[in-house]
Amino acid sequence: MVSRWWPHRTGRRLITFKKIIMAFTAYPYDFLINETQSLVARLKQVKPFSMTMPMVKGASVSSKALTEITSLIESSKEQLYRSISDFIKKATVAKQKENGDVLRLQTEFTIQKLRYNSILDQLDIFADVLSQRAEHDVGIWLSGLDVVAEDGLNALQGFVDVPALMVFIERGHGAAIRRARTRLPGGDLNPVAVIQIPRERMVGSGIASSLIHEVGHQAAESIELTKSVINALSAKTAGGVKNAIAWKHYQRWISEILADCWAMGHLGITATQGLMGVVTLPKYFQFRLDLDDPHPAPYVRVKLSCAFGKALFPHPQWDKLWQLWTIFYPTNDLPQEKQQLLKQLDEEESNFVQLVLQHRPSLLKGRSVREIFPLQQRQPLQLKQLYQQWKQRSSLADNIPPTLVFAILGQAKFDLAITAEEENQLLTQQLRGWAYKRK
Repeated sequence: MVSRWWPHRTGRRLITFKKIIMAFTAYPYDFLINETQSLVARLKQVKPFSMTMPMVKGASVSSKALTEITSLIESSKEQLYRSISDFIKKATVAKQKENGDVLRLQTEFTIQKLRYNSILDQLDIFADVLSQRAEHDVGIWLSGLDVVAEDGLNALQGFVDVPALMVFIERGHGAAIRRARTRLPGGDLNPVAVIQIPRERMVGSGIASSLIHEVGHQAAESIELTKSVINALSAKTAGGVKNAIAWKHYQRWISEILADCWAMGHLGITATQGLMGVVTLPKYFQFRLDLDDPHPAPYVRVKLSCAFGKALFPHPQWDKLWQLWTIFYPTNDLPQEKQQLLKQLDEEESNFVQLVLQHRPSLLKGRSVREIFPLQQRQPLQLKQLYQQWKQRSSLADNIPPTLVFAILGQAKFDLAITAEEENQLLTQQLRGWAYKRK
């Protein structure tokens, strides 16, 4: 009797043990499949921005920007859906055959999850921009600043495909740009230029200096200006060339200098005044002449801004503005080596400014940098006349380019013809008007 019971019991134990082994063997596959299906469920919760935008119409981004962002996110989601679906099929087949490489599947799942997170990172970049548009007044101002930024790229129409732009504000002192056609966290190309401006500069004519400076970065890369000028400067930095060290500094700083030049070409003295507002820093920082830093020393940066202004808009005002800066930041107590480098930079300044303004990158089809700037109406005397006309006929500003409006107000500010309160009121009115009229 015992001999009959034990074999039967052993068989039952073997069957149960086999089921346990099979279940344990299948569990890693079930776990990966379940986790991957969870990614799908969460991905379905990512809605198009057109269904989640919290702002009023007047605060929205341009139709082109919204279309391109939506296309990017939906395309990324579709690619991820297909990739996840293929992974689930692969894991299911491996489970059924019991011969899949679980470690390899785990690695593939990890890649799927990283791609999923990168899509969310890309989404958040644009969501941060759009969510600000719901703030009272701020959303309208930002939409108006979108229009100003777009005007800052109009000089490239007919030369290259101009990208859409979006503006948002951030804590901090300086501005920044995530340029169009650069890589996003997920590896996709950014379809729009996203410009960050400091909240502390809202609202005054100085904001245009930061804004069009960042637009200048996009413009310089769009026409390959930075690379082209660097090539032109290479001969100036060779050994044996007079003041080669000065040219090396200009070459190192060229990206920021070109962006400042772009702001000057559109805003006139508004660009320099706005720059001075940004780089009003303790004296120690004014003279950091460092080849490791792509930003010029603030003292040199203001001097170059005045030099470009004098070349583009000849007028005694540039000497007056520069004399003011030298009163604030004298150089007579600097170490001898810094004074010597500043002297070399001064000696080559005029040649450098002309090299930039006369440069003809191939994408400009024979035109120089100077020739694409809207210089005629930005001349100081013209700006003064336009401001007087504006005072007599307030609708004047509704029919001129937004960057010219900022140039007029900046000139009036320099001439002490307008108070800060009047400037704020006029700009708020204009930003709201541009936001209302934009398509």
